[in-house]
Amino acid sequence: MKRIVIIGGGIAGLSAGIFAQKNGFNTVILEKHHTLGGECTGWDRQGYHIDGCIHWLVGTKEATGSRELWDTVGALKDVEIHHPDSFMAVEHEGVTVHFYRDLGRLKSSWMEISPEDRDAIEEFCKDIKRLHKFSLPVEKPMDLMNVIEKIKYVLSMKEVGPIMQKYDKISVKELSEKFQHPALKEAVASFMPEGDYSASSVIFPLGTFTGDQSSIPRGGSKALAMRMVEKYRSLGGTVEASSEVMEIKIEGNNVQGVYCTNGKSYEADYVIAACDPKAVFDVLLKGKYHDPEFQKRYNDPKNYPLASNIYVAIGYQGTMDDIPQTLRFPVSSLEINQNGKPVEHLQMTHYGYEPDFAPKGHTAITFAVNQFQPELSQWEALVKDREAYKKEKERIGKEVIRAMEIRFPFMTGKLHVLDVATPQTYNRYCNAYRGAFMGFWPTLSGKSMAHTGKIKGLDNFLLSGQWLQPPGGLPVALITGKDTIMRLCKMEKQSFIGV
Repeated sequence: MKRIVIIGGGIAGLSAGIFAQKNGFNTVILEKHHTLGGECTGWDRQGYHIDGCIHWLVGTKEATGSRELWDTVGALKDVEIHHPDSFMAVEHEGVTVHFYRDLGRLKSSWMEISPEDRDAIEEFCKDIKRLHKFSLPVEKPMDLMNVIEKIKYVLSMKEVGPIMQKYDKISVKELSEKFQHPALKEAVASFMPEGDYSASSVIFPLGTFTGDQSSIPRGGSKALAMRMVEKYRSLGGTVEASSEVMEIKIEGNNVQGVYCTNGKSYEADYVIAACDPKAVFDVLLKGKYHDPEFQKRYNDPKNYPLASNIYVAIGYQGTMDDIPQTLRFPVSSLEINQNGKPVEHLQMTHYGYEPDFAPKGHTAITFAVNQFQPELSQWEALVKDREAYKKEKERIGKEVIRAMEIRFPFMTGKLHVLDVATPQTYNRYCNAYRGAFMGFWPTLSGKSMAHTGKIKGLDNFLLSGQWLQPPGGLPVALITGKDTIMRLCKMEKQSFIGV
């Protein structure tokens, strides 16, 4: 029985481990943190549970390939799914724009706001509806497809391919400018900051949301990850938490094993790095193995930008039944970013639908404030002074509460900070490069990458995870974990056992 060492116990590592066990391999997952799940996590503070990841999950729709994959790894099987009626509500100058799940309701509500935008609204909604036929390809990666399978795949994209190409060629700002009403402009533009970001980042999530392909599993992110851990262990997999890999033993073109900071070592027939690839190339492989696709992207942050966020968790002594689950609202002179540029909007998500996330009669709330290249550098510098870093987080928490009390005066005196995470939090717990919680963000100039995970010069070492292909996130982590084992099965000349 071949031995596989998997570095990283996030969704990609767990997926790889589960499919490896199903296919007769003997595996061990080595995880830096004491808890598995990676960025798909949550934590408890002051009687509240803070969900740190899922705000919508692609693959929740029954009888789809993605859902079957999630069920196979134990993530969603027999789990209740919460279907919010709105993806997000955006307030602008007294007008609230809703991105409803019901596309007809979305269309009629926008028409009511701006009858003069009828043509733009109809085109937008028509294109979103065409994406309802799209589902993430989960059967095989392109490099394992034969000619006939590739032809079938191309034909399956006949309906949705032109829509994706259309929105890949325009920016989010250009898409927003198609609308005349300032509230509609603001709502569409709110998906991404100003810049060269592709409008596909708007159309794709709305297509999956209104097509009922993305919703929220009950229990949240950590519960989902723990179900995968349970599935992995039930198949005979071994978990070693608090075991950060610090070195890889290489002889010729083969990896022989790994060494951990806790003094333990593990021999392997194969090693799968289901962790941040920058840490793999620079630290574990000591810069000796270069991948041109990744190198091009790391060296060109303009066309392949990274992003993270400040994640603020607030406890509220009250309920929020009449407030949209995710709401973006304007704020005045809110200084959160360290570059001195005031934040003009806050995006809030509350978890009133999860009664176990807060004490009875209370509500857990989170805010995600986007952070990009300048801010990432500032956090890297600030974290070196732990006291200054702590004070900055405290200041930001107070600023968010101040903004909340202005927007919702009835909450005054009933809000308190639970926690503040920064880009450096992702770096600390997950070795995330520069604190980026996603892969490279889509721009008009950047080209998408579909990486096989193979590293030139290493025969038994593979990468896995969300960085290997767009759009990143949990579904890609899940799929690439499975794909990695498909590739190993081919190398071992054995049939692959899937769902």
